[in-house]
Amino acid sequence: MQHSENLMILERLDAVEWLKTLPAGSVDLFVTAPPYESLEKHRKIGTTTRLKVSKGSSNQWFDIFPNSRFNELLIEMYRVLKPNRHLYIFCDQETMFYLKPIAEKVGFKFWKPIIWNKMAIGMGYHYRAKYEFILFFEKGKRKLNNLGISDILESKRVVKGYPTEKPVNLIKILIEQSSLPNELVCDPFFGSGSTLLAASELGRSYAGTDTSPSAHEYFQKRLDKK
Repeated sequence: MQHSENLMILERLDAVEWLKTLPAGSVDLFVTAPPYESLEKHRKIGTTTRLKVSKGSSNQWFDIFPNSRFNELLIEMYRVLKPNRHLYIFCDQETMFYLKPIAEKVGFKFWKPIIWNKMAIGMGYHYRAKYEFILFFEKGKRKLNNLGISDILESKRVVKGYPTEKPVNLIKILIEQSSLPNELVCDPFFGSGSTLLAASELGRSYAGTDTSPSAHEYFQKRLDKK
């Protein structure tokens, strides 16, 4: 655990087990990107080089979070999120259809999928992907801070970074829309640390966990460069 003017908490626990340690109603905003099951398909066929497991890289970067655990994850996220707060989850179209009804069942209101336009097509075979979904959920009722923002957010993908790394400037839009300074932003799969960095740069507190030693090393290097 680290402390500064704003609270900063880092752990290396399983996401669900970590959330169980947090008090009910203690988080102001979730922005996260679980390493969902369908990523494993891409890793196995090597369509995304940074996900590929090879002799040249023994580092598998992260463990997949199985779809079967989304129910227990979302129950805990709902419990620790304060009333009248938001949740954003990055995912692909396959995971969206699985995740949305589970989130609604535990109590979240689903508003819409926000589109992250990555500005250039990625690798693949059938209509190569140029975008990713950001599922926008609400617990209770909270107005966005700026009602003039489009549901298509444009930001170039991160090249040669951590696998599935999200641009900090993209995450900042979500945090600015759904939180206030000094509020607590949480990411239970922090990966590259983009959510945590964005929160810190916007004067928010942050808390996150990731089981991967690589994630902690990568995020520490990013902090050291600041």
